[in-house]
Amino acid sequence: MTVITDLINDSSDDSLPEPEQFRRWAAATIQTVHAAEPPDRPVSLSIRIVDSDESATLNHRFRDKDYATNVLSFGCDLPDTILARLEELPLGDLVICAAVVSREAQEQNKAVDAHWAHMVVHGVLHLSGYDHISDEDARHMEAQEIRILDHLGYSNPYLAH
Repeated sequence: MTVITDLINDSSDDSLPEPEQFRRWAAATIQTVHAAEPPDRPVSLSIRIVDSDESATLNHRFRDKDYATNVLSFGCDLPDTILARLEELPLGDLVICAAVVSREAQEQNKAVDAHWAHMVVHGVLHLSGYDHISDEDARHMEAQEIRILDHLGYSNPYLAH
């Protein structure tokens, strides 16, 4: 399965993981989600890295929360008639705040690279229809995150470090 990931760094952070890492994390998540029934065409998404001010603005505008957050997911909501005509299957967009990811990794005593991987996996799962609104949904989503991250060589992000 082909996964096309467009990565845009609009943050001032110059210590981000390599672009290929973002692509690998996204592809592993999409391949896991669609393992039983792979799409008949390439899957695409964009990942945009931003600073705290923009994250806070977007979080306020779309979630009515007044703070910068680690990852925001904006799923593709094109009508099926349009999607059927496209050469790629667009999942949507992730917006990840570099400063929040770095701060959270430090606060949680996690490797920054592992936390970046978790945020990408988490966001792509949201784009793929997962959520954590109910306890049952959260358990299901977290189990997928743990499985995918383990496959990528990262430990369980929900264990205390």
